[in-house]
Amino acid sequence: MITTETKNALQLNQLLKDALKYQPEIQHQYAIVVPCYNEEQRFAYQQFKSFALAHPEVLLCLVNDGSKDRTLAVLRGLQTESPSNVCVLNMPKNGGKAEAVRYGMLFVHKNFDSKLIGFLDADLATVPEEWLQMAKFKEAHPKFGAIVGSRIQRLGAAINRDDSRSFASKMIKKIIKTILKANFQDTQCGAKIFQRNLVPFLFKTPFQTPWLFDVEIFLRLQEKFGKTTLQRGVLEYPLLQWTEVGDSRLKLKDTIRIPLQLLGLYYQYHVKSKPQKIYTSKTKKISVQSI
Repeated sequence: MITTETKNALQLNQLLKDALKYQPEIQHQYAIVVPCYNEEQRFAYQQFKSFALAHPEVLLCLVNDGSKDRTLAVLRGLQTESPSNVCVLNMPKNGGKAEAVRYGMLFVHKNFDSKLIGFLDADLATVPEEWLQMAKFKEAHPKFGAIVGSRIQRLGAAINRDDSRSFASKMIKKIIKTILKANFQDTQCGAKIFQRNLVPFLFKTPFQTPWLFDVEIFLRLQEKFGKTTLQRGVLEYPLLQWTEVGDSRLKLKDTIRIPLQLLGLYYQYHVKSKPQKIYTSKTKKISVQSI
């Protein structure tokens, strides 16, 4: 007959054995925010599914940006395929890519413990596998706070984009370099990753322009950490593969709108935010204040 004392000892031993065998829940080391708008017909369902199942350490946050088609249903379907690392954030009203990314980044930061959080375009011009390679490269270089994809055409890389850039495109790129005061090769690539602690500051307020929010992200970094931040804190990662989806060439209306928006960003971050000195008519300084 087994005594109560022996029974308790056996139960304790079993609990200890179970504890040694315990496998903790997989943590999401990385998180990818994917803004989606009217993607019902073109969403790369199988490719996202394969990636999610193969990489449980990566959270996929799919943001439905007020789509008018059945995009939300498609995203929910993918969530059921891999519920442990696919979440869906639904925005009832379309706010544009910049807002979808911003909401997604803040949502992930608030609800998950991922150390590296970034975003990727739904068209998979950059595939999630290369995004993950970027993240691991960033981990090998911890002094950098962010890593961004760069679509540099070179030997060994399959970068399929239109090289026949117009004069307007080249001028816009030059203006961006001047505003950022850094020799950026590519600010507009849709693959970017940030350290967790940078997310609240970079994404807490809406962006001034929905078209150039990438540029504004870097301006916010400079505003917080100084003008040399980009050189010391942001790493450009030459992509091995990138495929241009659709026609991304500048249209006539863009050649007018984008330079004006860039001027607005320059004023906001390089003029308005700088301290201004106020003098009396006798040139005697009264005070210094931030506008």
